[in-house]
Amino acid sequence: MRVIAGHYRSRALSAPAGWDTRPTSDRLRETLFNVLAPQIEGAVFIDLYAGSGAVGIEAISRGAREVIFVEQAQPAIKAIRANLAALGIREGYVLEPRGVAESLKRLTSAARAANILFLDPPYNRAAEYDLALGFLGGHCRPLLAPGAAVVAEHSKSSNLGERYGELFRYRVLKQGDAALSFYSPLPG
Repeated sequence: MRVIAGHYRSRALSAPAGWDTRPTSDRLRETLFNVLAPQIEGAVFIDLYAGSGAVGIEAISRGAREVIFVEQAQPAIKAIRANLAALGIREGYVLEPRGVAESLKRLTSAARAANILFLDPPYNRAAEYDLALGFLGGHCRPLLAPGAAVVAEHSKSSNLGERYGELFRYRVLKQGDAALSFYSPLPG
């Protein structure tokens, strides 16, 4: 696993041992950031279920102003810290070592506004998609800046909803066994 582009291009990243963390493949990360390229520079990027931190680190490498890593598993938190330290990244990020529901509530009450929010829960925990997307389309809606993008990585065989409260899906990209569903808040 490596950083695809930007300031830290081609630098190696580590992931926690075992099968509990499934890092986003380099190829899928490249596709994701090709789509998000016009929005990355200066963005606030939230990486839910951050795992190794590869997606959030890619955002930092490509010019995001701030990345918020949300992860509660201790092996993954250690991997995120190790990857940030190995790259010499000392600022421009926040690590939220809590569950997603608690973190979303905290970030919303702190009046944080994200331009991009990426979520990649374990594929076998389908309820996590409904939880996170439901929160974001409902009472955590203020967490999303105008024109924000919410992107969910999931198994291509999963059927995520077209709409979660005020979030609607506007694009799906499939690659290998994975897919990316892109959501945007309804205007208003």
